[in-house]
Amino acid sequence: MQHTRPLRTGLRSNASSRPGQRRSDRRPERRPATPAAVRRRPLFTGRVVVLVGLVLLLALTLAGPLRQYLAGQAELTRLAAEGEALDQRVADLEGELERQSDPAYAQRQARERLSYVLPGDRLLIVVDGEAVEGDAGTLAAAAEQPEPLSWYEGLMRSVADADADGTDGTGAGGADE
Repeated sequence: MQHTRPLRTGLRSNASSRPGQRRSDRRPERRPATPAAVRRRPLFTGRVVVLVGLVLLLALTLAGPLRQYLAGQAELTRLAAEGEALDQRVADLEGELERQSDPAYAQRQARERLSYVLPGDRLLIVVDGEAVEGDAGTLAAAAEQPEPLSWYEGLMRSVADADADGTDGTGAGGADE
């Protein structure tokens, strides 16, 4: 058998049945009598300290990997720029190789750099401001140097030249000082 008790609706167990009287479930506010007795809240509560500690721990945990990530990105950027520079250098060297394979370019370089001439051409070389003209075969005879002096003859000539330069009447550089 079931026993059911009738429920009272709309009324609380401690509430009065009069509509004008309500009892508040809240505690009444306490007001201090003097301002000196006012209790101040602490600047940092326990929750704030724990929250700040967790944020700092998170920042310290992520600082190392973040620094490595940024360093890796900078390294990738540097390597990409270096790769582009190397690609440009390869293109330049391939162009130069193509020019080197051209017979006209090789002939022009031989004439300019090595002073080569074709048979029958005349070569003109300016040495110390004087023009020396001749065939390609006679160039060696025109550029011939006198026979070199022995070392002691060269030394004596050098001393004589130095002594001749110092005899201007002032006594500077002379041997009899």
